[in-house]
Order: sequence, then C-alpha cells, then structure tokens
Amino acid sequence: MLTLNVETTCRLIDLAKEFHAQEGVSFPDEPDNASGDWARQIVASHGGDKTFQEFKSIVEDLEPDQQQELVALLWLGREDYSLGEWQDALAQAADDWTPETAEYLVGHPLLANYLEKGLEQFGHRCNE
Repeated sequence: MLTLNVETTCRLIDLAKEFHAQEGVSFPDEPDNASGDWARQIVASHGGDKTFQEFKSIVEDLEPDQQQELVALLWLGREDYSLGEWQDALAQAADDWTPETAEYLVGHPLLANYLEKGLEQFGHRCNE
C-alpha cells in the first residue's frame, strides 16, 4: 500500500522534470544506493539552483519512512522490484536510508519517469 501523498509526489515529479531539462545539469553514472561522493557533487554543482532547492526542501520535510517509500517507488518504477515485492523494496530503502535522500533521488536522470511508473502501479496518475 502506498502511503505517500500523491500530490506531493507529483510535485516532486514536476520539479525533477524541470531540473533535469536544464542545460548544464549533468551527473555521474547512476548511483546504486543512497550513499557516496556523487551526492556531494550534485550539491556542490547545483546546490544554488532554485528548482533543486525546492525539490530538496520537499523531500527533507518528509519523515524518513516517507523518504524511504519515495526511494522504493523509484525502484519500483525502474523495475528493480515488482509490485509483489513492495515490502522488500521498502525494507531495502530503510536499510539504505541516509539524510541525502533528495540528492540520491535527483541524481537519477530518469527520476520523473520512474516515479510516474511507480505511481501507475498503485493506480495513481499525475494530472498533466
């Protein structure tokens, strides 16, 4: 069961689309987990970006379990897990959780698509 607020998730999707569409936004290879130097690189390179700041603020306002659910939703949309493995995805996200969740998420160039696909598996869609 998805407990994340769908409207908040859709706002994060919109911000991710806007951020990744900007010229000059580039990232190291897609990260495997929520830790590593690449998160600091994103902050150093794009920390002053208003879209990134709003994205980060929204994520940081979420409780850790909600941040973990957002990461699990990314993994579900990326097809690392199936809907039947949702509890496993949540458990892995809890194990991997760090305070740099926003950086981890925005570090995925296809984040918006993955989150949309994850939401769709729970029967939700963002309004266009």
